[in-house]
Amino acid sequence: MDATQTDILPPPTTRVATNCVLVVDDSAAQRQLLSAVLTRFGLEVIAAATAEDALEICAGEAGARIGIVVSDWQMPGMDGPDFCRAFRALRGESFAYFILLTSQTDRTSKTEGLKAGADDFVMRPVDMSELRARIDTGRRILDMHEVLLHRNYEVQTALGDLQALQAAINRDLAEARSLQQAFLPPRRYRAGGCDIALRLVTCDQIGGDLVGYFRVSQDEIAIYSVDVSGHGIASALLTGRLAELFSDRVPYRNVAFATDGSGAHSPEQVMTRLNEFMLQELSSDIYFTAVLAYVNLHTGALRFCQAGHPHPMIRRAHGAVERIGSGGPPVGLLPGAHFEVCTATLQPNDVFLAYSDGLTECVDTWGDMFEEEGLMELFARVPSDLEGAIGCIEEGLSNHAGIQRFDDDMSMILLKFEPMAP
Repeated sequence: MDATQTDILPPPTTRVATNCVLVVDDSAAQRQLLSAVLTRFGLEVIAAATAEDALEICAGEAGARIGIVVSDWQMPGMDGPDFCRAFRALRGESFAYFILLTSQTDRTSKTEGLKAGADDFVMRPVDMSELRARIDTGRRILDMHEVLLHRNYEVQTALGDLQALQAAINRDLAEARSLQQAFLPPRRYRAGGCDIALRLVTCDQIGGDLVGYFRVSQDEIAIYSVDVSGHGIASALLTGRLAELFSDRVPYRNVAFATDGSGAHSPEQVMTRLNEFMLQELSSDIYFTAVLAYVNLHTGALRFCQAGHPHPMIRRAHGAVERIGSGGPPVGLLPGAHFEVCTATLQPNDVFLAYSDGLTECVDTWGDMFEEEGLMELFARVPSDLEGAIGCIEEGLSNHAGIQRFDDDMSMILLKFEPMAP
């Protein structure tokens, strides 16, 4: 359940009466003397002859006004320490300062009084100036207790507000996560004879990775993998914008296609356009890395642009893994950045992999990264079906991380090539 104001402490009650003293003494002369002296000190005095009478007073309306108790130790029936225990039990969390009047000087007796809940002692015969000093001390402690109650209430109120705000943020982030997942195309897709599968795992509720595909023409399909710098809301917002720029749901908005309908730009031209878009239209320090690859569905011809992104990999049908690509600058970082196109050829049953650096930079409890070599070894032994391959890669990364949670988003997209029938 979300934290609300009803979960915190109630507001403090009215100010504790620090000038109301309860005097308990079985000696009428002592009660009258103490009452007279304390009244001259400017205090309100309530007197009781026995501890039992005092408890009745405390349980009534006058009990809430009592802030200080001055009680004799030796009394018939319930003595001072027993009365103190009963008084503490009756008051609960409502604090009052309790002073015992005693002629006992041994440490054992004082220890008994402290265990019963007494705060202070005054020796008999009572020195009235000492008694006043003890009462003044009690009033200061009551004042500090009052301040602490209010400070605690303020802290609890602020904590409740923060918890409610955090709950609202978490709800918004959960909605944002659902929306971000909606940016992705379906996790499985078949183009001609080729199977495509993708996966996105964010380290937080929302992330800055994006993977997907779109049809370039009847003969080609595009595969892309994007990793936006940083984490959090700003990165997630940019992935949403990039998802629209790579979407095939609204082709005329897709950055890969010429606005005059003349066809698709090459991968390196697309990166150049995105670089200009980032630097000219977005006033931000955010940039991203990416791989954009076009695959010919008939011949397996692969042309791609690598812009600061990890090297794509090809798992050949016989199991060997090749790292391809020549690097390149990130997108949105350097004006006039030059992007190059690279080529390769896919044979039947070859699998193409594009991924974010969350895979290779996954760390274990020792701080050692999985590295590109680890991914290549893992990719070499994945099963032939793409869902099984993705599951195998995820399991391998999870085993490497151990109890260390993933500290970066992880995304991957795989294409298994089979020539499309004429």
